[in-house]
Amino acid sequence: MPRFEPFRGIRYNTTESNPVEVTAPPYDVISPAQRAELLLASPANVVRIDLPVADPVRPEMDPYVDAAEVFAEWRNSGILAEDPDPSFTVYRMEATDEDGISRHTTGVIGAMQLSRPGEDGILPHEFTTPKAKSDRLDLLRSTVANLSPVWGLSPSAGLTALLETHDEPLARFNVDDVTHTVWRITEPSRVAAISDAVSAHPIVIADGHHRYETSLAYRDERRIADGGDAGGAESVLCFVVELVDDELTVGPIHRLVSGLPEGFDVIAALEPFFEIGEFEITGTRTVRRLEEAGGLALVLPDRTALLRPRAEVIAAARDLDTSRLDIALAALPEPTVVYQHGIRNVVGRVASGEAQVGFLLRPATVAQIVEIAHGGERMPPKTTFFSPKPRTGVVFRDLH
Repeated sequence: MPRFEPFRGIRYNTTESNPVEVTAPPYDVISPAQRAELLLASPANVVRIDLPVADPVRPEMDPYVDAAEVFAEWRNSGILAEDPDPSFTVYRMEATDEDGISRHTTGVIGAMQLSRPGEDGILPHEFTTPKAKSDRLDLLRSTVANLSPVWGLSPSAGLTALLETHDEPLARFNVDDVTHTVWRITEPSRVAAISDAVSAHPIVIADGHHRYETSLAYRDERRIADGGDAGGAESVLCFVVELVDDELTVGPIHRLVSGLPEGFDVIAALEPFFEIGEFEITGTRTVRRLEEAGGLALVLPDRTALLRPRAEVIAAARDLDTSRLDIALAALPEPTVVYQHGIRNVVGRVASGEAQVGFLLRPATVAQIVEIAHGGERMPPKTTFFSPKPRTGVVFRDLH
């Protein structure tokens, strides 16, 4: 099983920096406009290093080298400070969903030993795409640091209870109606208990597959360059949550489709795969209503429809909307597919003409994620969306 160990974290100096202004959502859900807004709130926002872009003022500057230089500058100037000793970081998120139900996720951030799927208890559950891995590898090579964590799920019963603490938190802040609370755990017996609990079981990668695979590639590079052990690169920053339903909220990632011929009859093309029915988006409980109706939804500029998979499609694919929709999309004339979070975003982009059609999907369950991972299989890319998302910038890890 993979070792899970404390480390000396690098953190924003909270006496100088407001966590609301310097932390950010995960890099892969941030639009260019949102990145600009985050930097407007604070030039020390983490996107400056975790989501580097070319500088129009200095077009000759490699953005990844620039990110590394800024990271080093922040450490030298005191914007970032290193913990005095190794620790685990307990991180709790609390929010209310669209149905008014309070949700919470409590996990622990530590250094998890890297291993390839099937070698030593690491179980990915989704395929990845190559572009994002290349971006993350360039960033790793330049900064030699983990800037954002992989999200892992642990079947270790009682892990959540081990993370309970009455200590004063390092930080507590609210962003986008989610309350984030952070503590450090340094007491040796508690550190040992957490390490033993997580290290005793396989870890399912819930989110951050690109970062995990990139970290493996970087570890292998370092092993070759260093002649054996890769040092800090043998592990990856990981946010581990106990694998229980009441600590996890899994949502779907929807699809937008464009590039279809003008006047293309999407309904007719989908009929061999789905029974077409009526469906209305009312603003709340949309995904819950799709689950109750047993289908996914098609969003067109002038209507929405319910798509119930036909028996032959059900037999040909896993019990996942992403797998079944992939079969239907393969029959369309060279569609361009974009992944999209949020029902309102899908409806808005179809209505504006940014996409021709949209598909609203039902989420995979925690049980399905575990079953597929343990079976050595993987879901299609962008099947699951865990929420709330940990903010990037809570803690960094030096790999030197």
